[in-house]
Amino acid sequence: MSAEQRRETGRPITEIMAQPVFIVAALAAMVGYGVMSLVMTATPISMVVHGHPFEDASFVIGWHIFAMFAPSFFTGSLIHRFGVLRIIFVGAAFLSGSLALSLSDITLTHYWTALVALGLGWNFLFIGGTTLLTECYTEAEKAKTQAANDFMVFGTVAIASLTSGTLLHFFGWQGVNVGATPFIAVTVVATIWLAVKRRRTAGQAV
Repeated sequence: MSAEQRRETGRPITEIMAQPVFIVAALAAMVGYGVMSLVMTATPISMVVHGHPFEDASFVIGWHIFAMFAPSFFTGSLIHRFGVLRIIFVGAAFLSGSLALSLSDITLTHYWTALVALGLGWNFLFIGGTTLLTECYTEAEKAKTQAANDFMVFGTVAIASLTSGTLLHFFGWQGVNVGATPFIAVTVVATIWLAVKRRRTAGQAV
């Protein structure tokens, strides 16, 4: 913790969390990580249930993990070039594409492409969300703001991981993917809302 953070605490955390920027940043990271965890956890079980050998499930998860982390070498550059909100939109598009692929068929190709898209969506939403978060706090508020965000994000991950098997058992593979859809839609709407607010603010400043 820096000296400035020890001297003063800044605004109350409730005031920080009420900002549109915080809401969209936290939502992007929560949904990106939560949907990824929900679907990824259910994938190997679903594949085995649908007759795919364990080796195929391992192959799919390996490519999924690669897709999660490989883009990190250039995600920051993409955010700098195109803007963080556009990258969040792209992440939501990848997640939506992943769910659509999962719902369309249960072949190995569909599982593989869906999980690669899921990994890319996680990368863009999580990195985009955590990058956007830096815009909503001062140095004195940094620690508590990031702590609140992390609590929300990883709390969501825990819930998604714990409920994934239950959803798969009662509603099947399609139920898991359909259940994740509304959360992506909310993220897209919230991001559009923030983009419109920023455009109006920029127009008033001119």
